[in-house]
Amino acid sequence: MLLKNDQLDQWDRENFFHPSTHLAQHARGESPNRIVTGGSGVYIEDRDGKRLLDAFAGLYCVNVGYGRTEIAEAIASQARELAYYHAYVGHGTEASITLAKMILDRAPKGMSKVYFGLGGSDANETNIKLIWYYNNILGRPEKKKIISRWRGYHGSGLMTGSLTGLEGFHKKFDLPLAPVIHAEAPYYYRRPDPAMSEEAFTNHLVAELEALIEREGADTIAAFIGEPVLGTGGIVPPPAGYWDAVQKVLKKHDILLVADEVVTGFGRLGSMFGSEHYGIEPDLITIAKGLTSAYAPLSGSIVGEKMWKVLERGTDENGPIGHGWTYSAHPIGAAAGVANLKLVDSLGLVGNAGETGAYLVKSMKEAVADHPHVGEVRGEGMLCAVEFAEDKESRRAFDPSRKIGPQVAAALLEEGVIGRAMPQGDILGFAPPLCLAREEADKIVDATVKAVKKVL
Repeated sequence: MLLKNDQLDQWDRENFFHPSTHLAQHARGESPNRIVTGGSGVYIEDRDGKRLLDAFAGLYCVNVGYGRTEIAEAIASQARELAYYHAYVGHGTEASITLAKMILDRAPKGMSKVYFGLGGSDANETNIKLIWYYNNILGRPEKKKIISRWRGYHGSGLMTGSLTGLEGFHKKFDLPLAPVIHAEAPYYYRRPDPAMSEEAFTNHLVAELEALIEREGADTIAAFIGEPVLGTGGIVPPPAGYWDAVQKVLKKHDILLVADEVVTGFGRLGSMFGSEHYGIEPDLITIAKGLTSAYAPLSGSIVGEKMWKVLERGTDENGPIGHGWTYSAHPIGAAAGVANLKLVDSLGLVGNAGETGAYLVKSMKEAVADHPHVGEVRGEGMLCAVEFAEDKESRRAFDPSRKIGPQVAAALLEEGVIGRAMPQGDILGFAPPLCLAREEADKIVDATVKAVKKVL
């Protein structure tokens, strides 16, 4: 007799190409297959009725939590009224126009317009095209290289996968492509000299950046892209003084700055934007995830005033700008965004991310930081990471073949909590919905203590 949904499991393994998955193991039935059926608050539920605290908010994206009927109703209402119309040649909808204004009302000073896409990857593809267009209009066709950082994450496309500084996104894909160069990651725990202070490490990073610019030639470098806090690369806040020092270098060499706020935008750090949090003055801001809390696909490129004036000049000289997506400013996504940002405000989620996030990081440090195999507990706002080490004193990592991070994440799941084993290191990451309560933070910490004890 077939058990419940065995047919669905079979269909999944026979037909469904899952992203970021060991394809052969999944097809052979050697890896777990969770079919999610519902969610409420910070919890999801699978087809077998198992309730799990989602301490990673999907993929850092369900900021307002699951089951918000206000967003569901906004989506349904928009679909009934007008499910789709394009945004080409000046067309708009009430939802897309309203959302653009709401974003700019919340954005850092100096931003001018919002271009909408569907995901963070296509938003960064848009950014690259706009940067190249900008320099062509200014008569600088050689100024096209983009500096990213190792361990940064900016997408999975050809150019955006190149910007991403993680081996798994390059291996066997013939990436990174030539216009992208990578600077050292601002990862204090992995500093080359253990004796370095944060200030000394920042000075080291800036010196390395200056050397990179000199080697490549400032007249060939168009832009620098960075997440305010490294996300998928390990949930790593920047060392003290980093962003201020980097911006001075970029301004000196007339290099544009792209703040990739796909993870940090709309409250995750306890500030509306990570740029605001760290005093970053970007020329472009990438947004997605928290824009709709992933209730519908939507992303955006927020264009600064300086760039916008040049883009206008370009269309005066060359006609309409040759860039667009069929689903740009999709009305259903825009309606979800409007309802979502209203909830972010009415529920006080930015403040809660700062306060409850700080409580989560503090509690996690108190609970596991002294463990002999915990190298570091770090975080900012509603982001937290636990990095494991074979030798705490020397920061010597475990043999990657032991898969300590994935083992701890699996043990955590057995305790009813979802964390994420981060790539390129034994790191357990947390990015809960911004509506997390203190008692739910306690549950995450308690489950982590049990998982670490079981594995280590």
